[in-house]
Amino acid sequence: MAALRLRWPTGLPVLLRPLLTRRLVYDATPTRDVLLFEHERGRFFAILGLFCAGQGVFWASLAVATLSRPPVPVQPRDAKAPDGGRLDLRSALWRYGLAVGCGAIGGLVLGAGLLFSLRSVRSVMLRAGGQQVTLTTHAPFGLGAHFTVPLNQVSCMAHRGEVPAMLPLKVKGRRFYFLLDKAGHFPNTKLFDNTVGAYRSL
Repeated sequence: MAALRLRWPTGLPVLLRPLLTRRLVYDATPTRDVLLFEHERGRFFAILGLFCAGQGVFWASLAVATLSRPPVPVQPRDAKAPDGGRLDLRSALWRYGLAVGCGAIGGLVLGAGLLFSLRSVRSVMLRAGGQQVTLTTHAPFGLGAHFTVPLNQVSCMAHRGEVPAMLPLKVKGRRFYFLLDKAGHFPNTKLFDNTVGAYRSL
């Protein structure tokens, strides 16, 4: 009898574990769509899109202007003709190098702005039943773009309390992380932590 009493406290968590698991599953299975995260920054991303577009046009026009510069006039043949030929070749290399550099800078600015806009999350919606989640990103110029994926294909790479500013979210089959700004609103933190905010091995 004494042995039974000693075993009872150790076996109690094992007996309660199914009840706790059912409670967590019940909490993570809403009967209607539930908003888990929202951060509206349409004006910022509209300005960011205009800035990136302006930078792209500027650097592209600079590259075109560099390539369309009139060639260096041919010098008369004399003793310094070989040096002049080398200077002309060097000038052409500088022009093409500057044009490629300008094009690369413009492409990097456009690519970074596009990627940041497409990976910055505007809202996270858990669909009824708790099996699917809809992510809405800001997209270029803040126009917004959304897609729906199964919940088991979403993994949060860090807890909300572990990161200072951005919460990285991994979606299976998509490159790069989606970013949730902690300055946004989490209407249901408990449900977020148990569903979208949970870590999963993808």
